[in-house]
Amino acid sequence: MGEIRVGTCSWTDKALVSSGWYPKGQRDAEGRLRHYAAQFPVAEVDSTYYGLPSTRNSSLWADRTPEGFRFDVKAFSLLTGHPTRPEALPADLRSALARRRTGIDPGLLDEVWNRFSSALEPLRAAGRLGTLVFQFPPRLAPGRPAVEFLRRCRERARGWPVAVEFRHPGWWREEHADTTSALLAELDTAAVAVDMVQTLPTSVPPVARVTTPELALVRLHGRNSAWGTGTKEEKFRHAYTPEELSEWVPRVRTMAEQAREVHVLFNNCCGDAAVRAAQSMRHLLGSRRVVPCD
Repeated sequence: MGEIRVGTCSWTDKALVSSGWYPKGQRDAEGRLRHYAAQFPVAEVDSTYYGLPSTRNSSLWADRTPEGFRFDVKAFSLLTGHPTRPEALPADLRSALARRRTGIDPGLLDEVWNRFSSALEPLRAAGRLGTLVFQFPPRLAPGRPAVEFLRRCRERARGWPVAVEFRHPGWWREEHADTTSALLAELDTAAVAVDMVQTLPTSVPPVARVTTPELALVRLHGRNSAWGTGTKEEKFRHAYTPEELSEWVPRVRTMAEQAREVHVLFNNCCGDAAVRAAQSMRHLLGSRRVVPCD
């Protein structure tokens, strides 16, 4: 039975910081992370999706967390095919992005990857890196072009642990699920299981597959029906009930029978809803192989 680590998709979300969850005296950057790491053994870094990380921040994250803590780091938006503003890049790379007419220059992607990965070396060297999370946009539908794109992404990230979350539901529908699992296993890439509202055409099925022996990942986004149309706050606003969380308990335990680690991360970022859901999930899973707080 592998280790089960439960946490949230951010410890710096504005709604969480303003919720009062962090005690007085621990509301600066260092205090927040040290407090969070005393409550949970894993966290997701989502700021790296919006801008490239820095070596300094990676070093600080490693210094401020206990041995054995894990960070799952989201890949920068340009690396996953999402729209990216030139301003999100370092100044010397902005013109290369701004002058493109079709597609992205592979040389630019290689340079962005080199800077992205180099900045994360302190995390990896300290044993704090869990995985890189490549979240692909909804337009990446199953098919040969998408598979070729995935292969290029994996080749670029060769030697790094990678997990993939698909936002197009077709990858995990019944007719494609086995093929998707086989592809990710071939690429030595962990599948991300998703919990979200299931009443929309864009709803990704809650399929929990283990495609690497090292890691399996679950990201719970809440079940708000505004997912397709609402603001970011509306899309992720949801308070999980014990009944909803209980649906994932047998799935997570089964995943832990096949992977060395299972990370369960809550992304329902509205106030302290994510940390409360994470605490409830840890209680529901029981003590068996669930990594406790430090």
